[in-house]
Amino acid sequence: MDKKTTAGHVTALVTIVIWGTTFISTKILLAGFTPIEILFFRFLLGLLVLIVIDPKSLKIKDKKQELTFAAAGLCGICLYYLLENIALTYTMASNVGVIISAAPFFTAVLSHVFLKTEEKLKVQFFIGFAVAMTGICLISFNGRKLELNPMGDILAVAAAFVWAIYSLLTRKIGGYGLNIIGTTRKIFTYGIVFMLPFLFVFDFNLDVQRFVKPEYALNLIYLGLGASALCFVTWNHAVKVLGAVRTSVYIYIVPVITVVTSVIVLKEEITWIAAIGIGLTLIGLFLSESKFKFKKRGKQSA
Repeated sequence: MDKKTTAGHVTALVTIVIWGTTFISTKILLAGFTPIEILFFRFLLGLLVLIVIDPKSLKIKDKKQELTFAAAGLCGICLYYLLENIALTYTMASNVGVIISAAPFFTAVLSHVFLKTEEKLKVQFFIGFAVAMTGICLISFNGRKLELNPMGDILAVAAAFVWAIYSLLTRKIGGYGLNIIGTTRKIFTYGIVFMLPFLFVFDFNLDVQRFVKPEYALNLIYLGLGASALCFVTWNHAVKVLGAVRTSVYIYIVPVITVVTSVIVLKEEITWIAAIGIGLTLIGLFLSESKFKFKKRGKQSA
């Protein structure tokens, strides 16, 4: 494994570790903000930070590239988070967590169909997917009864599918040879623009007094600078280096990070079911990322 590939794995892992801890900040902010407000403010803050870091405008080649950026902003910033948040209002968080974790499967299928340059899928990817999803189910439900809600579950599936599309779009954008911070900034800009009409539909309130409270300000900074500005840059870099499929399988670790964070921060206990789930999820990740091949047994010579 060369240094570039290693860096890609490290950036993907760092991204997922941060994304896996954002539920704490979101939970705190939900006491004073609506989901759409948290979403808008975190990406607006992230955009402002990226503008300060790299204010230079990108040199877009043609309208086709511009449309690709617009599609990435629509899918990865606007639709994915809106669908996920709306799904949470209809069905259990555990359902959404499991379904969203299926995004690598959608990414693999779409990549195989549309990206001819992407690495071919091997048997171990699907074995790893099955093992990881089993582990994620154990972590998410943890002995609780499975309760299906068609509307919420369908919205969660749509969110996972939209994220897969975003992964492919960022893979394509990575091939343009443009500055990674600049490309992320442009994706954020389009995402916020597409988000604006939804502010009038949902309960959005521009109450600046809420930002005075330290717990709100600090958690918004964490989501804006860490989970948005930093993580989308590192994620897009990982996709550019590793490819959409190999990067997406790191999504499996999100429930693991969430459980570990709950133990450290919220002092929750890990049950034996969750422990088994964590083990299976990590094994599934390893299988999906591995490059070993199943050799066919040839004819034995007499």
